[in-house]
Amino acid sequence: MTAASVAAVHVEEAGDHGPLLLCLHGIGSSSAAFAPQLAALSAYARVVAWDAPGYAKSPDPEGPLDLDGFADAAAALIRERGGSAHVLGVSWGGVIALRLAARHPDLVESLIVADSSTGSGTDPAKAKGMRARATDLAEAGPRAFAEQRGPRLVSAAAPEELVQRVVETMAASVRLPGYGYAAESMASADLTDELPTIAAPALVLCGEQDQVTGIEASQAIAGGLHKTAYVIVKDAGHLANQEQPERFNAWVLSHLRITARIPE
Repeated sequence: MTAASVAAVHVEEAGDHGPLLLCLHGIGSSSAAFAPQLAALSAYARVVAWDAPGYAKSPDPEGPLDLDGFADAAAALIRERGGSAHVLGVSWGGVIALRLAARHPDLVESLIVADSSTGSGTDPAKAKGMRARATDLAEAGPRAFAEQRGPRLVSAAAPEELVQRVVETMAASVRLPGYGYAAESMASADLTDELPTIAAPALVLCGEQDQVTGIEASQAIAGGLHKTAYVIVKDAGHLANQEQPERFNAWVLSHLRITARIPE
């Protein structure tokens, strides 16, 4: 599957100056997940958040996409806008971002990898569970699937309004075959050996109470990369960018001030 066949992805954009910040959402989400980043960081950067191929408002790809296919689709977005980008990936989006940086190093100025992992292919049980999700979605339907999975993505102390927003976003975003392609891309991924090849400076963040990928998985990413800052986001679960947006955005802006020389 070529990037050309998935070039028509839907994006939300904000900001008219500064570096390009491309935001890649998690496996159960969409560009809606980055509303807090689009609102706050667009004063400093051109923020672009995609609906991955086969998600939300983006059309279904013409055929199966693997991790390279999703990374190439993200690369096409960067090329459309000229130059290169700072890439922010949450969870599955972080896995795509890491592959993007390894596969297209000329397009990635820096990485922000949040609540992510090196892929589910590092553990046979995790890979099996990830592959089973497509069947779960087919049997339950998007609404019930989202109601089952969504509340786990934030901390126990998260306000009900946020829980419902996460559920609504997932229900409106996931469908087959796109979700199945995404799940297979995660199940097949083991980026352990790729991390040392990535030259882009990285900020790795993890919610203090992330029970989905967890702190150890984020530490493994930080430990495998050459140029990394590692941050725990207090009082946040797996979706730290949504649950503690002010803290999250402050760390991202600090990273961009260094890597993109955004003035104080």
